[in-house]
Amino acid sequence: MLSMNPKELFNFFQQHAICESLTFPEVERLMAYLQEKSYAAGEIISDAGEVSEALGYVINGKVQFSSFDGQDAAIVGKQDEGSLVGEMSFFDRKPRNLRMEASKKGVLMFILTRAMYDRIKVEEPFIAVNILENAIVSLDNLVRHMGDDISALGHYMQGFGKH
Repeated sequence: MLSMNPKELFNFFQQHAICESLTFPEVERLMAYLQEKSYAAGEIISDAGEVSEALGYVINGKVQFSSFDGQDAAIVGKQDEGSLVGEMSFFDRKPRNLRMEASKKGVLMFILTRAMYDRIKVEEPFIAVNILENAIVSLDNLVRHMGDDISALGHYMQGFGKH
């Protein structure tokens, strides 16, 4: 059982541009495939080297991504409420490069497991396509931000940051 009713989840999706083309009845049907999980501050949601078996919608709180070199961990990114997480490893079935953990105040997520995604592809194909499109947009945003970050770093290294 999810802590949101169908109307609240529909409004959440509309507010955060997640699966916003789903109708209210479609969101209502999607709820049967989702699980709710909460994580305490600092709790590991998934670790580097694991293959994702679920997609997650961040309902409340933030997740952070960190890289670990064997001695030190460095936070390399964060995703806020309204974000889709875990999609890259979920779809390509390759091990994660980063650790994902709940940030300071913890996080509440709605999870779509691989088994439920496989069912939804057969039982609710329009909803499945919508989830896939949402994942593509999420990955596109990630790549665009990464490109901006690389450009800024290059400017810094060749410009005023160069000594």
